[in-house]
Amino acid sequence: MKDEAILLAHGSGSRLSHNLIEKYLLPPLTNPLLARLDDSAVFDLAGRLAFTTDSYVVSPIFFPGGDIGKLAVCGTVNDLSMSGAKPLYLSLSFIIEEGLTLSELKKVLESVKAAAEEAEVKIVTGDTKVVNRGSADKIFINTSGIGLIPEGVDISGANARVGDKIILSGAVGDHGIAVMSQREGIKFSVPVKSDCAPLNRLVAEMLEASRQIHSLRDPTRGGLATTLNEFAEQSGIGITIEENRIPIHEAVRGACELLGLDPLYVANEGKLVAVVASDDAAGILAKMKRNKYGTKAAIIGEVTDQHKGKVILKTRLGASRILDMLSGELLPRIC
Repeated sequence: MKDEAILLAHGSGSRLSHNLIEKYLLPPLTNPLLARLDDSAVFDLAGRLAFTTDSYVVSPIFFPGGDIGKLAVCGTVNDLSMSGAKPLYLSLSFIIEEGLTLSELKKVLESVKAAAEEAEVKIVTGDTKVVNRGSADKIFINTSGIGLIPEGVDISGANARVGDKIILSGAVGDHGIAVMSQREGIKFSVPVKSDCAPLNRLVAEMLEASRQIHSLRDPTRGGLATTLNEFAEQSGIGITIEENRIPIHEAVRGACELLGLDPLYVANEGKLVAVVASDDAAGILAKMKRNKYGTKAAIIGEVTDQHKGKVILKTRLGASRILDMLSGELLPRIC
């Protein structure tokens, strides 16, 4: 049978619109707040809040290790987590291109459901729009998220201090290479999968080990190098990292060499960089290694009062070079 596709009429507010919501969108995501189908979700919160918003336009929408649905949930959860917040509620809005098949939409929704369940967050409100064929790339997703920040947690890119250690949660470059290989039809002898994952539980466990976590960020577009430069600029400090301590999967390293890319600038969607107090670094690292998303975590460098605003990479050959901010678009449409 021919797979049914989204029509412009699905976005008209007609019976087709209601059928799309009630038959396809609501069942995999339903919870008491969403099931009311009001124009806004109403809930109680008390304490310091973290709020974030993002949009996802990845091409292709399915790639090794994930898809746009998983990416949207994990990306939003991770943005909240990087402030130390416990993610609670997400909004989810779809801009769907006429012609997207209903089987593709169902696959995306299944990924949204699985990612939300793993992260223990609820989708509580959303929206759906349908645009003319050629006006989008199958589907775009916009999200917003709200989380609660625990008492005593103060995490910001501006909080790095001289003497702090830099911890990376795992190997870099997987997501960008996975998306690009799928987009361009490139096959590697060892398949590369996206690292797309929710990191809120990992962050919570790190905070159990110590509240002396000064800065956190997930190195998405621009990769590890760009994130470290952001810390250096925001905090007015220098950062030194050691190349031989940075975990990189051999398949990613080989792909980057083949394509002329630097893995330190390639996007990630399931890694974090932490700037932590030196005395607590070992305990935080040990806690991270017990989490499935931190088994390859490593201390890769430290914060210094030298070369303020810059990141210095000590190479395997013993030389040093400036690891500058990414100046252009390395891999477009990867998130």
